[in-house]
Amino acid sequence: MDMRLSKSFIKTKKNTPKDEVAENAKLLIRAGYIHKEMAGVYVYLPLGKRVLENIAQVVREEMNAVGGEELQMSVLQPKELWETTDRWDDEKVDNWFKTKLKNGTELGVGLTHEEPIVDALSDYINSYKDLPVYVYQIQSKFRNEVRAKSGLMRGREFLMKDLYSLSRDEEEHERFYEKITTAYHSIYARLGIGDITYTTVADGGIFSKYSREFQTLSEVGEDTIYVHEKNEIAVNKEVLNDEVLADLGIERSELTEETAVEVGNIFPLGSKYSDALGVFYTDENDEKHSIVMGSYGIGISRLMGLLAEHFADEKGLVWPVDVAPFKVHLVSLPGGENQADQLYAQLEDSDIETIYDDRDMSAGMKLADADLMGMPLRIVCSKRTATEGKVEASLRPTGNAELIDTGDLSAIQKLLES
Repeated sequence: MDMRLSKSFIKTKKNTPKDEVAENAKLLIRAGYIHKEMAGVYVYLPLGKRVLENIAQVVREEMNAVGGEELQMSVLQPKELWETTDRWDDEKVDNWFKTKLKNGTELGVGLTHEEPIVDALSDYINSYKDLPVYVYQIQSKFRNEVRAKSGLMRGREFLMKDLYSLSRDEEEHERFYEKITTAYHSIYARLGIGDITYTTVADGGIFSKYSREFQTLSEVGEDTIYVHEKNEIAVNKEVLNDEVLADLGIERSELTEETAVEVGNIFPLGSKYSDALGVFYTDENDEKHSIVMGSYGIGISRLMGLLAEHFADEKGLVWPVDVAPFKVHLVSLPGGENQADQLYAQLEDSDIETIYDDRDMSAGMKLADADLMGMPLRIVCSKRTATEGKVEASLRPTGNAELIDTGDLSAIQKLLES
């Protein structure tokens, strides 16, 4: 992919929309990653789309590793399917977007997919030999939030990974539940927030005593959690009581109150949806049994907003290597144009993803843009570096610069891995 800024429409901005209050959205708009379409709805420009895809790929790899199979569900959903499980009425689920066909048929716009997943799999599950099944999608979701806020962290349209498990019994379900918990922590570690993300005891609703949330410590969070550092767990404020403490074997005095952002959740679903939709399996003796389900969500775009805000500094964005849209931000200054052109060709040939600022602009503006856009490694080519046969390389956020030989790709790779 040729990513010369002189050929791209991408531009940074000094100002952000006056009605935007979330720091993540302000930064991403200024750096040319997103465009605000309306409250809670954003366009992901080329840089923003690459970040979304990189986060999604980390999630995808971990879901595939635990046996997940990726599919793509429809966004438009029939009213009748949701009436079967008593979830169509706005008094039951109040954040639906709904629409109608020209013939008057009512449809829902996808906000979650428990019912459609069961319906789609009903043709494929009959016997105990057909289970377990673990399917997931990475898809845009739509929720009619009363008040969209917090930038990408609470929107009306957002990108989400939702996985659904269908198991033969509770024991099989519990084994997968634990595997997903481990997989989620692997995701957060790869994204650079593993050390501040906690498995959090939360309300289990009608299906179980508890569910699990995954909460990342953040001053901009909407949730209050109580962290037990020694056990590396937390309890959501909404369920903190003596019974929960007893179940966990911890004391209230051992907990620390923190503000956090929910970055994932997993829910036991029991057999409510599979039973209601008439999907069962038969065992070795041809006896019919209910299917035990689970639901596992991660907000991809929410993670993008959190990472943008968490890793930012006073100069701009600071992306982790696994998330950054490009690994290298190559800057050409007067006298270093030929050196930069040659290095860019080498980087492209070696698959080190590079954005190349070859615009006719001042050094100050180029370097400020590089800081704002937040690629992990900046490489500057100038008259001085060209004369010396070196290039100046510096990592975000330290800014500490060092000279390396022009075309020394192993040194560049080593810096990216440091």
